[in-house]
Parts: sequence; structure tokens; C-alpha cells
Amino acid sequence: MFVQILIGTALLIASVMIAGISFWFFEWRLTVVGPWLTRAPHRPKLMLVLCATAIWVLLQMTIAVWLWALTFLGLGIFGSVEESIYFALVAFTTLGFGDILLPMEWRLLGGMAALNGLLNIGLMTAAMVETLRQLRLQQRAAVAQDT
Repeated sequence: MFVQILIGTALLIASVMIAGISFWFFEWRLTVVGPWLTRAPHRPKLMLVLCATAIWVLLQMTIAVWLWALTFLGLGIFGSVEESIYFALVAFTTLGFGDILLPMEWRLLGGMAALNGLLNIGLMTAAMVETLRQLRLQQRAAVAQDT
């Protein structure tokens, strides 16, 4: 039981760290192009940032799912990469189909993967909303400054 908790905790921390570092990098890139993003026309640029942010979120979530899947594979829990990825994705998104199950001695990891998915989805949603909110505020401030 303690081995599962230790492994799951390490994966949770790694996943959150990856998300945090990638968000820092993404925000830095947005800061670099900030002056361009605040110049008119605003709506197409807002849509561009929305799409880029969504792709960033999908990339970050994919990395986290692969991290769990490779751990499952490395521990010998599943016999193939496809099975490992499938279970990690189903657990991470909390779909819980139940067609592939963890062996009893590893079942705590399934719950921890689901917890990681919920946490990451919440963090990424907040980051995406905040990114778009900040950009829109900067765009409005630029319009007010021009008038």
C-alpha cells in the first residue's frame, strides 16, 4: 500500500510540476508577443490565444497521461503500451469504463490517477480562463489608452 502511495504521490507531484513549468513558459511566450496581442484587431488575436491555450492544455494533459501510462508499463501492470495508455486516459479523465482494471495490489494507483486528472483539469481550466481574462483586460486597456 505504501509503495502505491509513494509512486502515486511522485507522479502527482511530477504532473503538477510539469503543468506549472509549462504554464510559466507559455505565459512567458505570451508576454513576449503581448504588445502585438494588444494592438487592434483584438478578436482574431483573442481567438488565436484561445486556440493556442487549448492546444497547450491538451499537450500538457497528454504528457501527464503518458507519464502515468509509462509508469504502469514500467511496473509491469499492463502488458502493452496501448493498454497502459488506455487505462491511464480512462482513469485520468475519470470515465471509469471498467473494461480494463488494475490488479488488486495496484488499485490505489487508479484512484490517484483519477485524482491527478481532476486536479490537472481544474488547474488547466483556471489557467486558460486567467490567460484569456488577462489578455482581454490588456486589450481593453490599450483601447482606452488610444481614445
